[in-house]
Amino acid sequence: MLKAVIIDGSAVARGLLNTVLMDGGYEVVGQAHTCAAGNALLIKHHPQIICVSRDVIEADTPAMQAMRKDWPKAMIFMVSSEFDEGTIRKGHAMGINGYIVKPFNAGTVLKTIRNTVITTVKRQQKAQEGPAGASESGDEA
Repeated sequence: MLKAVIIDGSAVARGLLNTVLMDGGYEVVGQAHTCAAGNALLIKHHPQIICVSRDVIEADTPAMQAMRKDWPKAMIFMVSSEFDEGTIRKGHAMGINGYIVKPFNAGTVLKTIRNTVITTVKRQQKAQEGPAGASESGDEA
């Protein structure tokens, strides 16, 4: 079971996302309202999934950048009700893996996370295999 931490300034949003994730089979190991409090949860629980609201990211961008650096294997999702081109561009630059839209639609949230997990695993497997065709050329000889 993948572990998740939710970092959002809104207790209502944290609660709703917590319910969606738990109902979807994820283990929500902690919730926080700031990046600093969230970082303490990351150190304690080592989650694979981190959901951070756009407001929290914008309020403490350096802490968010440090979070990405300190937890390079974690999948970080930006949670917001508004996504414009600039926000998505900034998110990609900070290493955001996916985007979750408020208000939450349980099916869409879970599909977004599942697709990101699958894509990440495939990318990691491809990186471990090395250059394409390297093993095939040795088999034919």
